[in-house]
Amino acid sequence: MISKRNRIFVGILLIYAIGIAFVLYRVLADLDPRYRESAEESLVESAQVMASLVEQDLKDGAIDVSRLQPLFKAVYARPFEAQIFSVTKKRVELRVYVTDRQGRVLFDSLGQVTGVDFSQWRDVRLALKGEYGARTTPDVEGDPATSVMYVGAPVRWRNDIVGAVTVGKPVQSFGQFVDAARRKTLIVGAVAAVSVILLAVIVSVWLVRPFGLVADYVRYVRSQRRLNLPRLGRYALGVLGAAYDEMRDALAGRNYVVDYVQTLTHEVKSPLSAIRGAAELLQEPNMPPEQRQKFLANIQRETQRIQELVDRMMELTALERRQELEHVERVSLRPLLEERVAAANDAAAARQVKVMLAAGDDAVAEGDPFLLRRAVSNLLDNAVDFSPAGGEVTVTLEGGSRVARIRVEDQGPGIPEYAQEKVFEKFYSLARPHSNKKSTGLGLSFVREIAVLHGGKAELGNGEERGAVAVLVVPAVSRPQ
Repeated sequence: MISKRNRIFVGILLIYAIGIAFVLYRVLADLDPRYRESAEESLVESAQVMASLVEQDLKDGAIDVSRLQPLFKAVYARPFEAQIFSVTKKRVELRVYVTDRQGRVLFDSLGQVTGVDFSQWRDVRLALKGEYGARTTPDVEGDPATSVMYVGAPVRWRNDIVGAVTVGKPVQSFGQFVDAARRKTLIVGAVAAVSVILLAVIVSVWLVRPFGLVADYVRYVRSQRRLNLPRLGRYALGVLGAAYDEMRDALAGRNYVVDYVQTLTHEVKSPLSAIRGAAELLQEPNMPPEQRQKFLANIQRETQRIQELVDRMMELTALERRQELEHVERVSLRPLLEERVAAANDAAAARQVKVMLAAGDDAVAEGDPFLLRRAVSNLLDNAVDFSPAGGEVTVTLEGGSRVARIRVEDQGPGIPEYAQEKVFEKFYSLARPHSNKKSTGLGLSFVREIAVLHGGKAELGNGEERGAVAVLVVPAVSRPQ
């Protein structure tokens, strides 16, 4: 399981990643409007220059466009190659049209709309009023990729507006700069995010082992006969991963040991007090033999309890240290349950409790058969302990396409509401109804750790009518043929 410190560390990195993603989103969303604003500003100046050029050729207030046609024909045919950062420009895409005071086109640099009434277009209409007019319109209706940005400027003759000049530029011409900027921004953002995450990991490792990491890597580099950068990189990542695992285990291990020591001390205190009290009473010289035997039995029972507690704790500790299963094989669950039910019946017969395996299909899990037997045995022992005399414990195997569920139901008193959130905690135990004594409180913790190692889970709750229902869920591989 992931420790609290590791969850905090991952949470901080996740918050950082979300923050970087939000900033990148905002920056990328603002690129296109900013480039459009820059292009429009350039078009305003170009429109004013062209209007002044047309005004130079006015004759008694009449617009003369005779020299514009050869001018733009030469401009469009002019060969050049301009490398603008990552974009290569090879042709002039600027377009110009001139209208008279009624808005009719007198000249079109592309030769497509000459004579057409453009008085309804915003750039011409506002320019003829002496106001700033601009618009963006696609050449092909419904296709934004063909959009052209237009900016108009008035043509004046002695304080009178006699026409308008409009300069246009396809959005696609500066759209390639937007695309290039987006790519660069994404690359820079990704590199920055990865760099900060690596820096955070390296600093974390440095805080735990500031010199060991470098020493290990230097030792490896010295052992190489020739330089191999990919191999060195893979080894560096491996060293970082191992160092991070070591740091995580070290951080989690301290609290783990403290909790274990405190809980174990608390659990051992009670039987030690009983042993000490019985030993002091046994020193009485005139104690009757039957009383002496009673106290000796108490000492033996409490000593056995301490021994069982220590043994189970060591088993659980060894299980928790595992990161994965060591011995994995396909396990047919129904034969395993039949074996465990038969063994449980022998122990349950003394209390007249019957353990039964319900009819059903088989299921196959991939795991450690020894650990699965231990988990089922713990659940059966727990169910038998809480069953009344003459009661029944029912085991059911529910096989599915993805998971298999092993249900163990008893007819005992069930789990009190106050204990339902604690039953899987280490050393937590409820008194057995028939003896009013508690167990070590490690059995269910053992079951949960086994379930987690197998990629499953363990649950314990109350039945619909009475008793408790324990469920061990493990991934199913396939059904036997």
